[in-house]
Amino acid sequence: MTGTVAIFGSSQTIPGSDEWAQAERAGERCAQAGLTVVTGGYGGIMEAASKGAKGAGGEVIGVTAPELFTGRSGANPYVTRELHARTLPERIGVLTDLADGAMVLPGSIGTAAELVVAWNLNHITRRNGGGRLPTVTVGADWREFWEVMTGRLGAVGDDVHTADHVDEAVDWLLAQPEIR
Repeated sequence: MTGTVAIFGSSQTIPGSDEWAQAERAGERCAQAGLTVVTGGYGGIMEAASKGAKGAGGEVIGVTAPELFTGRSGANPYVTRELHARTLPERIGVLTDLADGAMVLPGSIGTAAELVVAWNLNHITRRNGGGRLPTVTVGADWREFWEVMTGRLGAVGDDVHTADHVDEAVDWLLAQPEIR
C-alpha cells in the first residue's frame, strides 16, 4: 500500500494514557501497512500517532499552523515532513486533501471540526459521482456524535463508519478500495 491516512485527535492527550497508546498503535499499524500518516503535527494524539508511524519506519506528515497556534513551538519530533497552513480551514483542507482515508480518535472541538469536514466532503463528492474519503471514528463518544448527526441533523450515516477500537478501525480502513 502507498496511500495516506489522516489521523485526527486531541492535542491534550498525555503520554502513558490509554488514548495515547491507542493512537500510537494506529500510527504503527498504518505505517506497517505501507501508509503515510498525516496529522496536525503537534502533541497529544497527533504526536502519539506520529511516534507509532515513525517507529514502524513510516513517513509522517505534520500540517502545522504556526500563525494560528502561536503558543506551539513547531511539529512534534516524529514528523518527517512539515507543511504549514495559515488558517484553520486551510489546515483541515490540506489534511483532507492529502488523505486517502481518515481515522478520528478521541478529541474535542478541533477534532469534531475535522470529522465534520471529512463527513461533508464524503457527502458532497459521493452524491456528485466522485470518490470518497473513507472515514472511521473510534469510541463511544464519536458513536454518540454519529447518532446525533444522523438521527437529529439528517447526516447520511454511510458517509462515516464507527468502530469501537483502533484495531477494528485500522482493519476497516485497510479494507477500503480507496486506500491504495
